[in-house]
Amino acid sequence: MPSRLVIYMLAMSCLAFPSLTAAAQEQEREPFRRTISLIGTGEVRARPDIAIVTLGVMKRAATAREALTANNQAMAEIIAHLQRSGVDEKDIQTSNFTVNPAYQYDNQGQQPPKIIGYDVSNQVTAIVRKLDALGTILDEAVSKGSNQIYGISFSIDDPTAREDEARKLAIEDATRKARLITQSAGVALGPILNIQEMLGQPPIPLHAKA
Repeated sequence: MPSRLVIYMLAMSCLAFPSLTAAAQEQEREPFRRTISLIGTGEVRARPDIAIVTLGVMKRAATAREALTANNQAMAEIIAHLQRSGVDEKDIQTSNFTVNPAYQYDNQGQQPPKIIGYDVSNQVTAIVRKLDALGTILDEAVSKGSNQIYGISFSIDDPTAREDEARKLAIEDATRKARLITQSAGVALGPILNIQEMLGQPPIPLHAKA
């Protein structure tokens, strides 16, 4: 499996810095101070430590009960396989379950659709923490009867430290821009008056460069 990176980006907007020179000039005439608002961005990269995958089973049978029984048996084997592979029970959650009639349609349009059976679909979302074993786990899940695999994604189990680092970088970036602007304009820079946080984009898995 190729190594990947997860990028955390945060944008700190509306950093309002009062211009001390302007504030002093306006203090006697107006109750507000002049400010500038800037956007700073911070980006942190880290290797993911979990994979999130949705596995499912779809079974068709003549009756809903038969389809449900077959589906439950196959799903039980898949869940048992996941647990034997080291996936904790708390990291396996049912994400979708449906029972629908299966129809046969008349190509000539002369007859109404006819029910020929029932489809039962059951899906679970699992968090895999042993990334090196992900390929083997998925291969075995297919052999156990999984015929639906969706949305494999990579992430960080606890992104708090990375997000905090991105916040620091975003503030530093906005402050740097403010200093550059005020120095170029020949005015002094005051303290930060207001900070608003925006998540620029969700974590993005990327192929790491060799």
